[in-house]
Amino acid sequence: MAADTQNHASRRPQGRQIGYARVSADEQATEAQEMELRAAGCDAIVEEHGSGASRARPALSKLLREIGAGDTLVVVRLDRLARSVSHLLEVIEDLTVKGAHFRSLRDPIDTTTPQGMFSLQVLGAVAQLERALISERTKAGIRAAKSKGKRPGNPGIRERRPEALAKVTAAQKAAYGARIQATLNQWLPTVRRMRPDHTWHDIAKVLKPRGLDWTPERLRRAVKWLVAEHLADPALLRKSPPRLPEDRLMTLVAGLHTANPELTLREIAGQLERLHERTPRGGSKWSPSSVKNLIDRAQRTGLIDAEPAAAAE
Repeated sequence: MAADTQNHASRRPQGRQIGYARVSADEQATEAQEMELRAAGCDAIVEEHGSGASRARPALSKLLREIGAGDTLVVVRLDRLARSVSHLLEVIEDLTVKGAHFRSLRDPIDTTTPQGMFSLQVLGAVAQLERALISERTKAGIRAAKSKGKRPGNPGIRERRPEALAKVTAAQKAAYGARIQATLNQWLPTVRRMRPDHTWHDIAKVLKPRGLDWTPERLRRAVKWLVAEHLADPALLRKSPPRLPEDRLMTLVAGLHTANPELTLREIAGQLERLHERTPRGGSKWSPSSVKNLIDRAQRTGLIDAEPAAAAE
C-alpha cells in the first residue's frame, strides 16, 4: 500500500495544486473544505459563496481563466464544483484544453491517473444516456399533451407574461455570459493590447488567422458585457481615433506580429493577402520587405517594443 501511494504521488503533475471551496449563500463558511484541501497539499484555495444551481460563479470563472498547464484543480466533492454531470464535463474539458488537471478528494475522479480517467469516461457515458432519456421523455410528453388538445411550451411565454419573459431574458443573459467567459483567455489579451487605438474591425482581422471568427459588432458587444460585469476596463470601449490608410496597415501588422512574435515576415505577408489587405501602394501581393517596413515604423512610434526583426522566411 505504501509503495502504491508513493508511486501515485510520483506520477502527480509538478504544477500547483489549487483548491476550490464553495458553500451556498445560506451556509456559514468554507473552513471545513479548506482544511481538507490544505491537508491534500493545495498551494492556494479559491473561495466561492453561491448556489450550486447556478453556473454564474465569478471566482470559478477567474480560476479557470488563470490556471496554467500542469496545475491541478482540487475539490472536496464533485457537488462543490458542478451542478450536473454535463457541467462537470465542460469544466474538465476547459482544464484539459489548457493542459491542467482535475481531482476530487472524495470521488474516484483524478485526471492524472488511468483509473480517474476511466471514471470520467463512465460519467460521460452516463451524461449522454441522461440526455437521450430526457429527450425521449420530452417528446413523449409533447405527444401526450397534443393528444389531449394542449399546446406544448411555457404558457407564460405564449401569453407574454412579464414575469415569464423576465426569467427567459435572465437565462439568456446567463448563457451568453458563460459562453463569453469560456473563451476569454483566447481573445481578451489581444483586445486589451489593441484597444482603443485600433478599430474593432482591425482587431477582428488580427484574431481571424488564429481561428477566432469574430465580427466587429459581436466582439464589441462581448467587451461591453465584460465592462458591465466589471471584468474589463471601460477604456476598451472608447472611440478609436481616425487613422490614415497607411497608419491602419501599420497597426494591423503590429497586431499580427505582437499576437504571434514567432511569425516570419513572409508568413505575416501571407496572412495579409488572405485578409485581402492592399499594400501601401495598393497592390494585392505583399513582400517581406513591405511587412518589415511597417514593423520598423511601429517600433519607432512605440506601438510595439523594439526587438530584432522577424525572419524573412
